[in-house]
Amino acid sequence: MQSGERCGHGLVKQRVARPGQGKRGSYRTIIAYRVKRRAVFLFGFAKSGKANLNADELEALARRGAVWLGASDAVIERAITTDELKEVDCGEEDQEQG
Repeated sequence: MQSGERCGHGLVKQRVARPGQGKRGSYRTIIAYRVKRRAVFLFGFAKSGKANLNADELEALARRGAVWLGASDAVIERAITTDELKEVDCGEEDQEQG
């Protein structure tokens, strides 16, 4: 998989650089993503420690991602309230309104 590549089943793999470390010192993240609706960080790993995920790992993440992508807003809010999920606000809504 290439960085930013769609892995199928609503998953995207994205590279996150570590300053001064180059590509080998970077991290990979797996995100469940539904366009204009929801993005859920599922897993992250150092490229130096693991080259890639195998098919079984991707399948397990796809199942977990499908749960969160299909969850109602009420379920998501409850998961945030109970610290099962953490909401990350990147300020995009403020930029769009301003």
